[in-house]
Formats: sequence, structure tokens, C-alpha cells
Amino acid sequence: MSTHTLDEPKYNFEIVKWFTLSAVVYLVVGTLIGTFIASQLAWPALNFDNPYLTFGRLRPLHTNAVIFAFGGCVLMATAYYIVQRTCGVRLWSDKLAWFTFWGWTTVIVLAVITLPLGYTSGKEYAELEWPIDILIALVWLAFMFNFIMTLATRKSSHIYVANWFFLGMMIMITYLHVGNSMAIPVSLMKSYSAYAGVQDAMVQWWYGHNAVGYFLTAGFLGIMYYFIPKQAEAPIFSYRLSVLHFWALMFGYAWLGAHHLQYTALPDWTGSLGAAVSIAMIIPSWGGAINGMMTLSGAWHKLRDDYILRFLIVSLAFYAMSTFEGPVMSLKTVNALSHYTDWTVGHVHSGALGWVAMVSIGAIYHMVIKLWGRELYSTSLVALHFWMSTIGAVIYICAMWVSGIMQGLMWRATDDYGNLMYTFVESVAAMHPYYALRTIGGLIFFSGAVIMLYNIVMTLRQPAGAGATAASRA
Repeated sequence: MSTHTLDEPKYNFEIVKWFTLSAVVYLVVGTLIGTFIASQLAWPALNFDNPYLTFGRLRPLHTNAVIFAFGGCVLMATAYYIVQRTCGVRLWSDKLAWFTFWGWTTVIVLAVITLPLGYTSGKEYAELEWPIDILIALVWLAFMFNFIMTLATRKSSHIYVANWFFLGMMIMITYLHVGNSMAIPVSLMKSYSAYAGVQDAMVQWWYGHNAVGYFLTAGFLGIMYYFIPKQAEAPIFSYRLSVLHFWALMFGYAWLGAHHLQYTALPDWTGSLGAAVSIAMIIPSWGGAINGMMTLSGAWHKLRDDYILRFLIVSLAFYAMSTFEGPVMSLKTVNALSHYTDWTVGHVHSGALGWVAMVSIGAIYHMVIKLWGRELYSTSLVALHFWMSTIGAVIYICAMWVSGIMQGLMWRATDDYGNLMYTFVESVAAMHPYYALRTIGGLIFFSGAVIMLYNIVMTLRQPAGAGATAASRA
């Protein structure tokens, strides 16, 4: 048994370790699949004429791997870690915690099997069929109940704001998942949505955008509000602002889903409402980003040497950017150009690679040092990983911005007689250099994830107390 710097009998950190290491592995796997399918769009021969390796089969596997396998394990690791540290008590139930881990792992394995085989509900970010949906609900409820009961047994009356973000996420995701997954099974691996037509689309994007808003934003803001003050060794800039951020996000995000359905059969007013609230949400989002960044007020010099802190702070820059870009894209005049183009793909990945992945990576490095009681094997590799992640994400995002805007302009360009100036095939051909550039950006980001895995494995192989310089110390 390894030596720990934290009080092992007091807390259950074994479960946190398993979720943490799983997250690192899933980051490598998820970005590998993403880079491969990006390369297929640039060079279609990479399908190898194999139906199980086509973009249509692997794309849902990629999104499920990065969102639910990687993102889910990060959220469960950090939630179980933070709730114990801030409440001063052990997890309420170790058995429920292990059920969460093995149940979530089972969901991921089932996704890896069923999605390439073509078993899918056809709902974006909710592709898994009904038996797996039931298992997801059970695991998530166990996760939430264990978290709530741990809060209930806390040593102090105060509940730190990070726990509020986690709790809000858990409650919202529960009814989002259950509501959107309502279906009529017709066989073991086939079902039809309980909703019809435009109602199904509305419910799907109520779920889809809020999976981003609550799973990929609220939960990871909980991570930010704990790990930035910890890594910076300074209190959060404004606790009052963090509470305002929480309540505005919780009540605001639920209304945004319809902005994905502008110019569709959905009633026009629903898209307008979604866009209006989207614009309003810039205020709390930027307030939260500024709150995190200003925590370094008077301590900006720490960014010179602390690359873990760089991951955490730069992630907030991407968070601010993507939470401004999304509302702007929801406006009807902008949406008329951007929708169905690669601009949307660039926007999603500015949030996924820049915000979610980078804040997660910073938190993981911090927890590895604390949980295993040793310095990282190499701080130079952390620095290399930071630059590879940043450069890879920027190349990817910029390629998709240029590609998407060009697509939108080509699709609606007309001559003096009102005829379309370009065929769809011509627009596809024009995208090729940007698809190649996206693949390069993804490959750089993936390579950084491999370096992270190597660095952590080498860290765990050395004795406690060994490792690199104090620059990486939490």
C-alpha cells in the first residue's frame, strides 16, 4: 500500500484514485478516436471499407468517450474528493461509491460494444439504448445519493460553493436524462421515443444543450472553484460572486435548448426565447470566469513556473470565449450563416478541448500529487503537455472557424440571377485543407494526452516523496 499525505482512515480516496486513473486513460482513448474520425473526413479512404469503422459508427463512440467516460470519471473523482475535503468527513457509503465506479465502467463498456454495432436511439449525446439508459439512471442516482448523504454528515454548517455546483449538476442531469430517455421498447436493443416529431426535437435539445450546460459546465465549475484557490494558495476572489454565478446558471441554462432549432418546424417564439436567455447568460458566465482569474490577483507571478495553474487559468479563457460565442451563434441572423456548418464544431471544441479538458487536466495533476504523496515524475512534461494542449486546441478551433464561415458563405452565395454559385460538392472540396489542419490540431492534443498518461504512470512507479521539483507541488 502506497504512502499518502492525506489522512487515509478519515477519507476514502481509493475510489478517487480509480476514477482519476480511468479518466486519464479515457482521455487518451477518446481523443484517439476523435483524431481518427477527423482524419476520415479529410481522407475518406481511412474508412477501409469497414462498416464498423465508418464516421457514422465511430462519432457517437467518440462523443460518449470524451463526455461520459472521460468527463464523467473526472466529475465523479473530483466530486468525491472535494466533498470529503470540504466537509471533513468520509464518504457516507463506500459500497455505493464502488457501485458508482463499476456501474459507470459497465456503461462505458456497453457503449463501446453497442455503438459500433449500430445500436443507437439516434439522439445526440443520448445514443445509448433503453437498457443502458436504465443502468445510467441507477448509477447516477447512487452517485447523487452518496454525495447528498455525505453533505448531510458534514462537520460544519457551511457548504462550500463547489459542492453547490456539483449538487445542482446532479439534480438537473437526473431529470434531463430521465425526461429525454422516455421510450417505448420494441426489443432488447431497439426502442422508439415516447415523443413525436417536433416535440421530440424540442425535448432532445432541451437535454442536449443542458448536458453541456449542467454536465460540462456546472460540474466543471465546481472543479474550478475548488482547485484554482487550492493551486494558487489564495481564497476565491469573490465568494458572493460565486453564489450569484451558481444561481444564475442554475435558473438560466434550462431555457436555452431551443436555440439549436432556429429555422425549423419549432414555433418561432421558442427559438427567440432561447436566444434571448442565451445572450443574458453571458453575464454570469463571464462573472464566473473573471472570479476565477482574479483569484490570482497579486499572485500572477505563479503562472511563470506552475503549469498546473496555467491549465486551470487558461481553461477559464476558453470558458469565457465559448460562453460568448455560443449566445452570439444563437442569434437568428448569425445562426442563418453558422448552423449546420463547421463553425458549430469549432465552438463545441473550444468548450470541450479548451475549457472542459484543460480544467480537468489541471485538477488531475493536482490530485495525483496529493493522493499518492509524491511529486510528478517530470514538470517539464507537464509544461510540454500544456503547450501541446493549447496549440492543438487553437489549431483545431481556428481551422473549424474558417471552414465553417466559408461553408456558410458558399452555401448561400448567389449570382445576379439568384442561382446558387457553388454546388455542395464544391463546398466539400474547399473544406479539405481545413479538415487536414483540424486533424493536425487533434493529433497534437491527443499526443499531449499520451504524454500526460506516461508522466502519471512514471509518477506512480516511483517511491513516495520522490519526483520532480517543488514547482509542481500542490
